[in-house]
Amino acid sequence: MRMNATYLQQFLSDSARKAKRSEIRELLKLTARPEVISLAGGLPSPETFPLEEIAELVPDMLRRYGAAALQYGPTEGDIGLREELRKLMAEDGLPDLSIDRILVTSASQQGLDLTGRVFLAPGDTVVCGLPSYLGALGAFAASGARMTGIVEDDEGMPPSKLEERLIALRRQGIRPKILYLVPDFQNPSGVTLSLERRLEILSIASEFDLLVLEDSPYRQLRYVGEHVPNMKSLDRDGRVISLFTFSKILFPGLRLGWLVADEEVVSRYVVAKQPVDLCTSALTQLLAREYLKTGRLPAQIERTKDLYREKRRIFLETIEKEIDPSWGVRWTRPEGGLFLWMTLPDGMNARALLDLALKENVAFVCGGAFHCDGSGENTLRLNFSYSGNEQLVEGVRRIARAIENMIRSRSSAEDVLHAEDPAALPVHHGVHSLEQLSWNLGLSEVVE
Repeated sequence: MRMNATYLQQFLSDSARKAKRSEIRELLKLTARPEVISLAGGLPSPETFPLEEIAELVPDMLRRYGAAALQYGPTEGDIGLREELRKLMAEDGLPDLSIDRILVTSASQQGLDLTGRVFLAPGDTVVCGLPSYLGALGAFAASGARMTGIVEDDEGMPPSKLEERLIALRRQGIRPKILYLVPDFQNPSGVTLSLERRLEILSIASEFDLLVLEDSPYRQLRYVGEHVPNMKSLDRDGRVISLFTFSKILFPGLRLGWLVADEEVVSRYVVAKQPVDLCTSALTQLLAREYLKTGRLPAQIERTKDLYREKRRIFLETIEKEIDPSWGVRWTRPEGGLFLWMTLPDGMNARALLDLALKENVAFVCGGAFHCDGSGENTLRLNFSYSGNEQLVEGVRRIARAIENMIRSRSSAEDVLHAEDPAALPVHHGVHSLEQLSWNLGLSEVVE
């Protein structure tokens, strides 16, 4: 007997039945064709990977540590690596951090998963931004949590809106447990939470007794503007849990990240981590430890920033050149990170635009996937770190053509709606009915 989906259903857990494939990962399959320019994934540029340095370190590391490099290790993480991470965090505003407040994880995604295992039960509430990182939404959903979203602006989450939502939830008898934030160059929007807002949000979190989960995969990748302190360094009552990763500042194949929190919190994460993977890879931990000890990371980060700074400049300049202001399209101007967020005029649908874009051999991620409430259908995320400079320019041109084609088709649809005798108008693009036209264009206001 071969297992089929219908038969398998009876064996699945509730969480497995609800789980969905990552929209981004599925889209990446479509963009594997060489002719497609992908502005979809959050992939670092391979140009940033320190291949020669790693090739030099690995043989020496294996000779020095021998079998220890291939053995199990402590769940908390390699002591030497945590000591190097302690030094790294001291440079980022946490000078008195002990290694007992650091947990090594399999990149920051494991930190998100463990957060759900430690703190969230089915029915618990998490407050997050609209939009928010898709991987976090998936991790919280897997724990059975409910998410309530706060619409963000160009400075991130507005404290006033957060407070209003928490008051409304309190009146309903709902007490959220966690506030989830990506304060620096947010994925997907690229915006940064200002210092003033960080302080206000921490004050609100204290008032409403919320844990704050600070996810910081891009923090070191600032290209313009002023440095803003991380939220953990501003934390005065131990409620901030911070996640970091090597994926964007070194290379993602390392699969290493770390979590910073108070000792009691870390101890709970350790207990949750043990049945998941026993320990993170000793081999990759030793590699990261030796790399940090050589003092090469600051130069590596600067090289990465130089490359991405130029990509960002080219990307923004091309968008400003190719996107006609009369179209009503808006976009963010990220000061760092990997992403730019684009908002189409009301009534335009990013999924319909993606269909047109794929015909132009360019891809992006539809913004609705990043909204826990199902909104954001007129938004999209664009990545500028992975593609070459020429591809970035051509990719934007192709998206601009797709937007222009959609606007023209939309205008045609409106002509049909407002015509005295729609049937007398010519058929456009092989569309033979008003309903089909609205479906193709994703115009929710055309038909009920």
